[in-house]
Amino acid sequence: MTSPELRAVVLAILDAGDAHMSFDEAVDAIPACAINRRPPNVTYTPWQLLEHLRLTQWDILEYIRNPDHVSPDWPVGYWPDREATATPAELAATVAAFRADLAAIRAIVADPATDLLAPLPHTPGHTVLREVRIVADHNAYHLGEFAILRQVMGSWPADR
Repeated sequence: MTSPELRAVVLAILDAGDAHMSFDEAVDAIPACAINRRPPNVTYTPWQLLEHLRLTQWDILEYIRNPDHVSPDWPVGYWPDREATATPAELAATVAAFRADLAAIRAIVADPATDLLAPLPHTPGHTVLREVRIVADHNAYHLGEFAILRQVMGSWPADR
């Protein structure tokens, strides 16, 4: 059984803030004119990076909760097409879906009935804790990258 202390630590890791910025801080006030621009020497746009974060997090969430889930092909299924662009509404949908899936992962972790250390029945050797750690690591890595893209592109608000 998972201790309340471990559960609290895992939730804090998902929320960020201790060592890096949160998702909400990273995406706050990004101007529409920046979402489809490619920074120098980068093969993707800020929106494509956020969509990659969303797709990866969604896949891991489904892997945890759905024994019949089939993950997309790697790497093509985890990134939008290189030429894909997004409208501000599509960016908002990406952000909303990311937040909803993160909330679903948090709910799984927060549920006292979830044993974070028990092997998932359909994936011996993999646990909820393992999968959530991957989500947190992947999100932290790419959110740092996203923040740097914004810095390089000059897309942070002037008061930041």
